[in-house]
Amino acid sequence: MIRDFKKLLPSVREFKRPAVLTIIFIVLEVFIEVIIPFLTADMVNAIKDGAPLSGVVKTGLFLVFLAVLSLSCGASAGYTGSKASAGFARNLRHDVYCRVQDFSFENIDRFSTASLVTRMTTDIGNVQMAFMMIIRIAIRAPLMFVFAIVMAYFMGGALATTFVVLVPVLVVGLIAITRRAMPAFRAVFRKYDKLNESIEENVRAMRVVKGFAREDYEKQKFGTASRNICKDFTYAERIVALNSPLMQLCLYMNMLFVLFIGSKLIISNRGATIDVGQLSAMLTYGFQILMSLMIISMIYVMFTISAESIKRLGEVMSEEPTLTSPAEPVFEVRDGSIDFEDVSFKYSADAQNYALSDVDLHIPSGCTVGILGGTGSSKSTLVQLIPRLYDVSEGRVKVGGRDVREYDLDTLRNNVAVVLQKNLLFSGTIRDNLRWGDPEATDEEMEAACRLAQADEFIRSFPDGYDTKIEQGGSNVSGGQKQRLCIARALLKKPKILILDDSTSAVDTHTDALIRAGFRSYIPETTKIIIAQRVASVMDADMILVMDNGRIVSSGTHDELMEKSAIYRETYLQQNKGGERDE
Repeated sequence: MIRDFKKLLPSVREFKRPAVLTIIFIVLEVFIEVIIPFLTADMVNAIKDGAPLSGVVKTGLFLVFLAVLSLSCGASAGYTGSKASAGFARNLRHDVYCRVQDFSFENIDRFSTASLVTRMTTDIGNVQMAFMMIIRIAIRAPLMFVFAIVMAYFMGGALATTFVVLVPVLVVGLIAITRRAMPAFRAVFRKYDKLNESIEENVRAMRVVKGFAREDYEKQKFGTASRNICKDFTYAERIVALNSPLMQLCLYMNMLFVLFIGSKLIISNRGATIDVGQLSAMLTYGFQILMSLMIISMIYVMFTISAESIKRLGEVMSEEPTLTSPAEPVFEVRDGSIDFEDVSFKYSADAQNYALSDVDLHIPSGCTVGILGGTGSSKSTLVQLIPRLYDVSEGRVKVGGRDVREYDLDTLRNNVAVVLQKNLLFSGTIRDNLRWGDPEATDEEMEAACRLAQADEFIRSFPDGYDTKIEQGGSNVSGGQKQRLCIARALLKKPKILILDDSTSAVDTHTDALIRAGFRSYIPETTKIIIAQRVASVMDADMILVMDNGRIVSSGTHDELMEKSAIYRETYLQQNKGGERDE
């Protein structure tokens, strides 16, 4: 845990000062609290011996001053500790989020989305609480325990040996309790991941759920996950709840022992060995010692819960992005030419099969390329290597005559616009979403891109036009409208390479044809790669690739493929004899 926690400590940054101040305030508070019983004992003994009222008042006022000072130190520690822990959590959340943003697809594949959400919410909340406890309670309780033990022996002498018996009993009991509770606490986090995954999946697929009338099933699945978490927490909390009766037992045993033996000593020795003041101080120190031990046990429980969170966050922070810019990157892409040279690719080094095998491909700048192939033929995998969303396993991919691994990542990706198969719009206005392509785009440029993508007409049909609010994920626009907005957004980048990964499947063939015609006139020098299921979407391309099982099995124009490619010919004939199938 310490090793993982060190990975998170850099996130403290500007909150080191309040963290250190918290520790200083806590030390002062503990010191004052331990001194107060000592002075109180002297005052009690002085009163018993007939001290004048003025001396008693003077000591009493000094005790009040110490109490107020202790309270002030505690309040100050609470303020600075809250500021430090909340700031640490804010920075940590920012750092983890930025770390995830730097991940490649390969890195993200190692974590589920639900798990990352849990880590940035629940886990960071637990770490924030642990950090607060470290700089406050984890400092206070051990200090109080040590100081109180020293003062108890100083005040009570042999009478303090009661702690030699009680402290081990309490320690053994607390360790047994926490060890029984820990497995349940650890299991909860894995179940939190599953709960968040169920929620995310249900919300994303709400239309499917309602379309199949599976609401009751989803409720049952969510209820089961929620009950499992509740069951584990209840079990753990029941065990941890035994802390209180164990603490009470030790506390009252200590009180009985000290009162019985102490009173007997006072009466028999007439205050020579121990006096009334020392007896009252012993009771106070005994309470402080046992309470410190109980707090330490709660710290142990919290740290054990947080240890799993710290480990999970440490995994994210120690995950090195598999794709980074080189030491001396190239910051200019010459043109949109693309070359695949003996490329093979698999998603992980441990994978047995290659997703792509022996790909040799040369695409001139400004060329329009269509890609056809059945499901699982690795069409999307092929184009994802161009903007370096993944790195090749063997061979190399070149853009503008240079290996993509030589480019600065931002430079490369700013020159390659990808409209993925799963189109996504963000919360905000249509105008906000379009400016993802170019933050400095003018209204005229946005409108031109939307006209090219056949989106301007339906945008203007909305009451607010380009200021129409888009809900999360674009749920308030149709699939075809979403696709056209995403195409317009990509066009605003003015890329040297434009990749459409089945991005017009939700629009009709007439609109599809208009979009492709616009490409020829609006971006003639841009290399255009169109992945499609419809032959009509690619038949006028300069080059058509037919893929099967991760290989390019045929390439050529429409007429050439009709002669030499059985797969292409069969697909064309099926779609034209029976009418184009619905996508």
